[in-house]
Amino acid sequence: MKRNGKLWVLVILLICLSSVLFLYKARLLNADTLKMYPQLEKFTDCLEIIEKNYVDVVPPEKLVEGAIKGMMSTLDPHSAYLTKDAYKEMQISTTGSFGGLGIEIGMRDGILTVITPIEGTPAFEAKVQPGDKVLEIDGKSTYEMTLEDAVKLLRGPKGTKVIIKIQRGIDEKPFDVTITRAIIHIESAKSMMLESGYGYIRVRQFQTDTTESIKKALVTMVPLKGLILDLRYDPGGLLSQAVDVSDLFLDEGKKIVYTSGRAQEDKKEYISKKGDKAYEDFPIVVMINGGTASAAEIVAGALQDNKRAVVLGTKSFGKASVQVIRPLSDGSALKLTIARYYTPSGRDIQATGIIPDIVLDQVFKDQAEKGNEDSELKFIREKDLKQHLEPSGKKDDSKEDPAQNLLKNDNQLKYALDILKSWRVFSTVQKPS
Repeated sequence: MKRNGKLWVLVILLICLSSVLFLYKARLLNADTLKMYPQLEKFTDCLEIIEKNYVDVVPPEKLVEGAIKGMMSTLDPHSAYLTKDAYKEMQISTTGSFGGLGIEIGMRDGILTVITPIEGTPAFEAKVQPGDKVLEIDGKSTYEMTLEDAVKLLRGPKGTKVIIKIQRGIDEKPFDVTITRAIIHIESAKSMMLESGYGYIRVRQFQTDTTESIKKALVTMVPLKGLILDLRYDPGGLLSQAVDVSDLFLDEGKKIVYTSGRAQEDKKEYISKKGDKAYEDFPIVVMINGGTASAAEIVAGALQDNKRAVVLGTKSFGKASVQVIRPLSDGSALKLTIARYYTPSGRDIQATGIIPDIVLDQVFKDQAEKGNEDSELKFIREKDLKQHLEPSGKKDDSKEDPAQNLLKNDNQLKYALDILKSWRVFSTVQKPS
């Protein structure tokens, strides 16, 4: 009897412990999580109905993958499901070497649209422009085509050709552009001296080696009277590299950017560290346009807000969100927007972009000479992308000096150099006593 009494006590204690654990777990689950269970039941019901009644047999993994793609498509345009192949390609692209045409693309109203061609790639040489709508790829309509499917059609073996039908402007007739695919290797940064003492660094994309490339370039330019940092057509890249590049030019203790997300670990503030004083003394002009996005906008915003540089050009793309890659067990992954970022002064540039200190449109020399009034580029920006988050060079074969060619054919660059020269003159003028 005594033994039975102990057994009952033990049973009661286990029941009490289970109840406590259940209540504790229930407290951890918020109301939104609890609401999810009926939706999951509905999903499994749909899955069962399709498996039992659909006219053809469909593999369960295909149904689930389609459901995941559909789920991600309800989020912002930068969140996506990456298949195994797409995930591998994404990993390769951040190192700067991959196959394709060399264009950053997005969806606008179900139509594949060019965000920016990457300088030095087949698409850039074929004069594909930001804002071009890609209506067809090799005869296949892109209307409501997924980004992943579009990329598959655009990519292919080196040397093969792809024909894309482009709509440029509302009233213009669509036309075909034939582009030869190539292995794209993007040199993260290129540099030259425009004139004695005045350097030029063009950052094409923020990759794993961007900061080191800029450091190497600066070493060859010392001493500098002034620097032009060209971020035009730069689609962005790695947040860490944007922070490190900004850090190069800022005094210690300056705010570079801060992020805010739902999770505590996504609330971060990036502050400049003690660096090389030689990089913090000369004046800087940062050049931007509608193809300047994401990480490139972080750099432009950091240098502008800290009064370290004058920003020249046209309004940037306006992507102020942070994405992370969450690998899945089968080798695929989710690219998910987990935070917004803000410039040092607290500006939210999401879907609005960075406004230059000096607004100057880029006019192409050959178009200007023909008197073409529409010689300025028209950009698609973040605000034009479907479901976006709301706010919270031309080749020259002449034998002339490359720097002079660049200055002659780039009105924005020439103006930036004039600013640097004037900066040095006005800095010597004494203030009235």
